[in-house]
Amino acid sequence: MLEPSILVVDDEPLNLEIIAEFLEEDHYSLQFAGTGEEAWEMLNTPGQVFDLVVLDRRMPGMDGVDLLRLIKADSKLSSLPVIMQTAAGAPEQVKEGIEAGAYYYLIKPYDPDSLQTIVRAALDDARGRADLEQMGRTQIRAIHWLQDAHLAYRTVEEAREIGVFLSGLCPTPDMAVIGLVELLVNAIEHGNLGISYADKTRLRQEGTWDHEVRRRLLLPENRQKRAEVAVVRAADELAFTIRDQGSGFDWRKYLEFDPARAFDPNGRGIAMAKQLSFSRLEYGGRGNVVLAAVKLSGFDRDAAASNPAKA
Repeated sequence: MLEPSILVVDDEPLNLEIIAEFLEEDHYSLQFAGTGEEAWEMLNTPGQVFDLVVLDRRMPGMDGVDLLRLIKADSKLSSLPVIMQTAAGAPEQVKEGIEAGAYYYLIKPYDPDSLQTIVRAALDDARGRADLEQMGRTQIRAIHWLQDAHLAYRTVEEAREIGVFLSGLCPTPDMAVIGLVELLVNAIEHGNLGISYADKTRLRQEGTWDHEVRRRLLLPENRQKRAEVAVVRAADELAFTIRDQGSGFDWRKYLEFDPARAFDPNGRGIAMAKQLSFSRLEYGGRGNVVLAAVKLSGFDRDAAASNPAKA
């Protein structure tokens, strides 16, 4: 497996040395740029592919926000995750960076653990999205004729498989799969298993998230719990209703990207699902029911089934 390739952009040579030292034990392939202009040239070098950018906000000439906007406006680079590192931690400044596309943040000065945790989180999230998009593109399009369905599932693995399967119903499976899997997995992890936001932050920092999910699935009180997803097709919309057996949560603060959570290794999934995957996203009950809808207007099922490459 190739080492993840990371571009580190900072106009201070000392900061570049510190980041290199903090990440030296994690087997990353690191390249460095001292200006936004140099970084942009490196990002557009033929044959050069980066998995992540660690970007300083304040630089002379092209600053970090300007470079970030260029990256997110370029179709070849728009999915590239960017960690913004900055001494500018005011909420309005963080909000500006989030709106430009920086969903991961580090406030200077930071310790090695903070950098390592957020780098792992950004790479894991990007790798997961890429895998899901690829799986969604290879779905058999015959399921476009499916009208209504009801499925029950217990594990995270089952949630991912169902999400990929159901994304094949949508006009853009590679985008729908991101949001569907996020909501289906949330119903298991945060719903049935009762893992809180704070729990997940701590577990991701410790690198024990997957282990804890498996442990809780085996607890007697969780063995019989199932989450459910119901699919209903209307003339112009496809609606997915996901329900879990958990106690619910305050979903309102997770529908948008919140500057206060920009420094955590988790907490972006629902906002990204709303932004990237669905035409509407609505919670009900006590937060243990969510309806996610995809517009079907102008979508030709027969054409999609016969020509999946263009679906």
